[in-house]
Amino acid sequence: MNLQIKAICEIANFLRNEHIPYVIIGGIAVQHWGEPRFTRDIDVTILVNVGEEERVINKIFSKFAPRIQDALEIALKHRVCLVKSSDGYEIDISLGIPGYEEELIKRAVMCDLKVCKVNICSAEDLIIHKAVAGRPQDCADIKGIILRRGDLLDVDYIRSWLTQFSSALEEKEVLERFERPWREIKGL
Repeated sequence: MNLQIKAICEIANFLRNEHIPYVIIGGIAVQHWGEPRFTRDIDVTILVNVGEEERVINKIFSKFAPRIQDALEIALKHRVCLVKSSDGYEIDISLGIPGYEEELIKRAVMCDLKVCKVNICSAEDLIIHKAVAGRPQDCADIKGIILRRGDLLDVDYIRSWLTQFSSALEEKEVLERFERPWREIKGL
């Protein structure tokens, strides 16, 4: 088993055993829904109730070594817990809150990696994450997901959330990062 798959199973099994709702996002999800590409870390979103952050982070640190100094303070401030698997594979754990992340986790898809089963975000939620992030690789990933999933995508769901994020972030481009490749691929 390669280190990446081993680390994915390690974090997924830990979160499942601790009853911490989670979903795999990022490059791992892109490998499932879009054009396969290299990724050097594992991105996970967990659902954490407000006020429970420190307890949950300490639980994570009891199993996974932090990658940085002052990891607890940084995780509490930025809501991202940077750890590594037992074999040293990098894992970024975002602390989600009720709202969109709750919906993200509810819509997760069980993916069988043969050695373990993990929750991966839906293709729609992956597009939403990528559109909000907006880096060149994210935009390429959106196009790859549209090419592979096409008419299977719940476009109304994507547009609804991206419209909300565009408004909240006061950045119209968030929605366009989906609409542009959608129009191009669909010939609209």
